[in-house]
Amino acid sequence: MKIGLVRHFKVKKDNPGMALLSQKEVMQWFAEYDEADVKTGEVDLGGISWTRCYASDLPRAVKTAETIYDGENIRTAALREIPIYPVFRGEAKMPFWCWAFILRVAWLLNHPSQLEGKKAVQARISTLLDDTLLKGGEDVLIVGHAAFMLFMRKEVNRGFRGPALRTIANGRLYVFEKAEGSEIGL
Repeated sequence: MKIGLVRHFKVKKDNPGMALLSQKEVMQWFAEYDEADVKTGEVDLGGISWTRCYASDLPRAVKTAETIYDGENIRTAALREIPIYPVFRGEAKMPFWCWAFILRVAWLLNHPSQLEGKKAVQARISTLLDDTLLKGGEDVLIVGHAAFMLFMRKEVNRGFRGPALRTIANGRLYVFEKAEGSEIGL
Protein backbone atom coordinates (compact mmCIF):
# COMPACT_ATOMS: atom_id res chain seq x y z
CA MET A 1 0.00 0.00 0.00
CA LYS A 2 1.20 3.50 -0.87
CA ILE A 3 0.16 6.99 0.11
CA GLY A 4 1.07 9.86 -2.16
CA LEU A 5 1.09 13.41 -0.83
CA VAL A 6 0.99 16.33 -3.26
CA ARG A 7 0.96 19.98 -2.28
CA HIS A 8 -1.34 22.09 -4.45
CA PHE A 9 0.10 24.01 -7.42
CA LYS A 10 1.59 27.46 -6.85
CA VAL A 11 -1.09 30.04 -6.12
CA LYS A 12 -1.46 33.11 -8.36
CA LYS A 13 -1.42 35.54 -5.45
CA ASP A 14 1.74 37.44 -4.65
CA ASN A 15 2.74 38.18 -1.07
CA PRO A 16 2.24 41.83 -0.17
CA GLY A 17 6.01 42.28 0.06
CA MET A 18 7.33 44.80 2.57
CA ALA A 19 4.19 46.93 2.73
CA LEU A 20 3.03 47.61 6.27
CA LEU A 21 -0.27 45.88 6.89
CA SER A 22 -2.74 45.72 9.72
CA GLN A 23 -3.79 42.33 11.02
CA LYS A 24 -7.20 42.86 9.38
CA GLU A 25 -5.48 43.41 6.00
CA VAL A 26 -3.37 40.26 6.49
CA MET A 27 -6.43 38.18 7.30
CA GLN A 28 -8.09 39.57 4.16
CA TRP A 29 -5.02 38.57 2.14
CA PHE A 30 -5.26 35.01 3.52
CA ALA A 31 -8.97 34.89 2.59
CA GLU A 32 -8.12 35.99 -0.97
CA TYR A 33 -5.28 33.44 -1.11
CA ASP A 34 -7.77 30.70 -0.20
CA GLU A 35 -9.89 31.61 -3.25
CA ALA A 36 -7.06 32.40 -5.72
CA ASP A 37 -6.37 30.42 -8.89
CA VAL A 38 -3.24 28.29 -9.38
CA LYS A 39 -0.53 28.00 -12.03
CA THR A 40 -1.25 24.52 -13.32
CA GLY A 41 1.47 22.16 -14.44
CA GLU A 42 2.29 18.49 -14.57
CA VAL A 43 3.04 16.21 -11.66
CA ASP A 44 5.00 12.99 -12.03
CA LEU A 45 2.77 10.47 -10.26
CA GLY A 46 5.60 7.96 -10.13
CA GLY A 47 4.00 5.47 -12.49
CA ILE A 48 1.72 4.36 -9.66
CA SER A 49 -1.88 3.42 -10.43
CA TRP A 50 -3.54 5.46 -7.69
CA THR A 51 -6.88 3.90 -6.76
CA ARG A 52 -8.39 6.94 -5.10
CA CYS A 53 -7.64 10.64 -4.81
CA TYR A 54 -8.65 12.78 -1.87
CA ALA A 55 -8.25 16.56 -1.91
CA SER A 56 -8.81 19.48 0.38
CA ASP A 57 -12.00 21.27 -0.62
CA LEU A 58 -10.17 24.60 -1.02
CA PRO A 59 -10.05 25.73 -4.68
CA ARG A 60 -6.26 25.49 -5.07
CA ALA A 61 -6.22 21.83 -4.00
CA VAL A 62 -9.36 20.96 -5.98
CA LYS A 63 -7.91 22.39 -9.20
CA THR A 64 -4.60 20.62 -8.61
CA ALA A 65 -6.35 17.28 -8.01
CA GLU A 66 -8.53 17.71 -11.10
CA THR A 67 -5.46 18.48 -13.19
CA ILE A 68 -3.28 15.58 -12.06
CA TYR A 69 -5.78 12.76 -11.41
CA ASP A 70 -8.17 11.42 -14.05
CA GLY A 71 -10.50 9.53 -11.71
CA GLU A 72 -12.91 10.77 -9.10
CA ASN A 73 -11.55 13.38 -6.71
CA ILE A 74 -13.07 13.12 -3.26
CA ARG A 75 -13.13 16.59 -1.69
CA THR A 76 -13.03 16.95 2.05
CA ALA A 77 -12.74 19.81 4.54
CA ALA A 78 -10.75 17.40 6.73
CA LEU A 79 -7.72 18.01 4.45
CA ARG A 80 -7.89 21.81 4.66
CA GLU A 81 -4.84 23.80 5.63
CA ILE A 82 -4.45 24.50 9.33
CA PRO A 83 -6.45 27.69 9.88
CA ILE A 84 -5.03 30.78 11.53
CA TYR A 85 -7.00 33.37 13.44
CA PRO A 86 -6.29 36.96 14.53
CA VAL A 87 -4.05 37.20 17.57
CA PHE A 88 -4.24 40.87 18.57
CA ARG A 89 -6.81 43.60 18.87
CA GLY A 90 -5.90 46.96 17.45
CA GLU A 91 -4.49 48.32 14.26
CA ALA A 92 -0.74 47.71 14.56
CA LYS A 93 0.98 47.60 11.17
CA MET A 94 3.89 45.33 10.28
CA PRO A 95 5.38 43.75 7.18
CA PHE A 96 3.54 40.66 5.92
CA TRP A 97 6.38 38.29 6.86
CA CYS A 98 6.17 39.47 10.50
CA TRP A 99 2.45 38.78 10.60
CA ALA A 100 2.88 35.35 8.99
CA PHE A 101 5.55 34.49 11.56
CA ILE A 102 3.52 35.74 14.54
CA LEU A 103 0.35 33.96 13.41
CA ARG A 104 2.12 30.62 12.89
CA VAL A 105 4.04 30.89 16.17
CA ALA A 106 0.76 31.66 17.96
CA TRP A 107 -0.61 28.42 16.54
CA LEU A 108 2.51 26.42 17.40
CA LEU A 109 2.37 27.70 20.99
CA ASN A 110 -1.34 26.90 21.31
CA HIS A 111 -2.26 30.54 21.82
CA PRO A 112 -5.93 30.77 22.90
CA SER A 113 -6.74 32.84 19.79
CA GLN A 114 -6.12 29.80 17.57
CA LEU A 115 -9.34 27.80 17.52
CA GLU A 116 -7.86 24.53 16.22
CA GLY A 117 -4.73 23.60 18.17
CA LYS A 118 -2.06 21.01 17.43
CA LYS A 119 -3.85 18.21 19.26
CA ALA A 120 -7.04 18.89 17.30
CA VAL A 121 -5.13 18.89 14.00
CA GLN A 122 -3.40 15.62 14.88
CA ALA A 123 -6.75 14.08 15.86
CA ARG A 124 -8.29 15.30 12.57
CA ILE A 125 -5.48 13.69 10.57
CA SER A 126 -5.55 10.45 12.56
CA THR A 127 -9.32 10.11 12.20
CA LEU A 128 -9.18 10.92 8.49
CA LEU A 129 -6.49 8.33 7.86
CA ASP A 130 -7.94 5.57 10.01
CA ASP A 131 -11.61 6.01 9.10
CA THR A 132 -11.35 6.95 5.43
CA LEU A 133 -8.06 6.92 3.58
CA LEU A 134 -6.67 3.58 4.72
CA LYS A 135 -9.82 1.51 4.45
CA GLY A 136 -9.24 -1.20 1.85
CA GLY A 137 -5.44 -0.98 1.72
CA GLU A 138 -5.42 0.78 -1.66
CA ASP A 139 -2.85 3.18 -3.08
CA VAL A 140 -4.23 6.60 -2.18
CA LEU A 141 -3.26 10.02 -3.54
CA ILE A 142 -3.81 13.02 -1.24
CA VAL A 143 -3.73 16.62 -2.50
CA GLY A 144 -3.39 19.18 0.26
CA HIS A 145 -1.42 21.97 1.84
CA ALA A 146 2.12 22.42 3.18
CA ALA A 147 1.62 22.83 6.95
CA PHE A 148 -1.06 20.15 7.00
CA MET A 149 1.27 17.79 5.10
CA LEU A 150 3.98 18.26 7.72
CA PHE A 151 1.62 17.00 10.40
CA MET A 152 0.28 14.26 8.16
CA ARG A 153 3.88 13.09 7.67
CA LYS A 154 4.14 12.50 11.41
CA GLU A 155 1.09 10.24 11.26
CA VAL A 156 2.53 8.43 8.26
CA ASN A 157 5.34 7.22 10.52
CA ARG A 158 2.89 4.62 11.83
CA GLY A 159 3.98 1.73 9.62
CA PHE A 160 5.01 3.64 6.48
CA ARG A 161 8.37 4.68 5.08
CA GLY A 162 9.02 7.71 2.94
CA PRO A 163 10.92 10.95 2.58
CA ALA A 164 11.41 13.50 5.32
CA LEU A 165 9.39 16.62 4.60
CA ARG A 166 11.10 19.90 5.27
CA THR A 167 10.39 22.30 2.45
CA ILE A 168 7.39 20.98 0.56
CA ALA A 169 7.40 21.93 -3.11
CA ASN A 170 4.22 22.81 -4.95
CA GLY A 171 3.06 20.13 -7.39
CA ARG A 172 5.50 17.44 -6.30
CA LEU A 173 4.66 13.88 -5.27
CA TYR A 174 5.97 12.45 -2.00
CA VAL A 175 5.39 8.69 -1.75
CA PHE A 176 5.08 6.72 1.49
CA GLU A 177 4.97 2.93 1.35
CA LYS A 178 3.73 0.53 3.99
CA ALA A 179 6.76 -1.06 5.62
CA GLU A 180 7.15 -4.78 5.13
CA GLY A 181 5.74 -6.71 8.06
CA SER A 182 3.93 -3.67 9.41
CA GLU A 183 0.56 -4.62 10.83
CA ILE A 184 -0.33 -1.20 12.12
CA GLY A 185 -2.47 0.95 9.90
CA LEU A 186 -1.25 4.41 9.15
